[in-house]
Amino acid sequence: MHSLFQPVELLMIGGAATGAFFVGNSGKAIKATLKALPSALKGSKYSKALYMELMTLLFEILSKVRKEGLMSIEGDVESPEESPIFSKYPAVLADHHLTEFMTDYLRLMVSGNMDAFQIENLMDNEIETHHVEGEIPVHCISKMGEGLPAFGIVAAVMGVVHTMASVGLPPAELGILIANALVGTFLGILLSYGFVTPLSSVLEQKLHESSKVFQCVKVTLLASLNGYAPALAVEFGRKVLFSTERPSFTELEDHIRQSKSK
Repeated sequence: MHSLFQPVELLMIGGAATGAFFVGNSGKAIKATLKALPSALKGSKYSKALYMELMTLLFEILSKVRKEGLMSIEGDVESPEESPIFSKYPAVLADHHLTEFMTDYLRLMVSGNMDAFQIENLMDNEIETHHVEGEIPVHCISKMGEGLPAFGIVAAVMGVVHTMASVGLPPAELGILIANALVGTFLGILLSYGFVTPLSSVLEQKLHESSKVFQCVKVTLLASLNGYAPALAVEFGRKVLFSTERPSFTELEDHIRQSKSK
């Protein structure tokens, strides 16, 4: 580790990469990347418990629609924070984008002016837009990782230039200067493939997780629009989840039953 600690090389590589990041991206992309970086160090919020709350909430909303009609949920949709149904599920309500996605399409269902095909197309476009926006930080970090080996070579070349300007030194000292120069190449590759590129992979995985929750809502609401009972509509949504977060049919059924008894 002592051999790798070369402040000048680290300054050159890190400074060049940071400068390229700010020069090569728009203000919007820079802000999105800086906002996304802290999430890479946190655990995923899209757990099995969250999905069970989400699907139980959807079941309650759709059951109310089936019993009392679409107009009965107008108040819940317009003010979800004050809704007695939404307020029972704080984990879902805390996700502003998810709540807005649900209420927007429930509002369209209440209006009754759009059929299932139109709503599905609109949902697909919105999810695609969400995915494209989420890929901005991934691409920014990935491009930075791709450039680090080249910046490492630049640092190494500068080290060689410094060594060539010191040819009058004893061989032992020249060997140290050459070794320090070669560390620049090593650091560029290590930082790229060991830290920055894996960071972009983590952000990409988190993006897929955040898109999956919208797909779950989409499939459930479309199943309801096509005439399926709430229990079956929720089952449609359960089936699209990743296996690591997908509750079993029995688990979800028990959770819904417990929620109804409260």
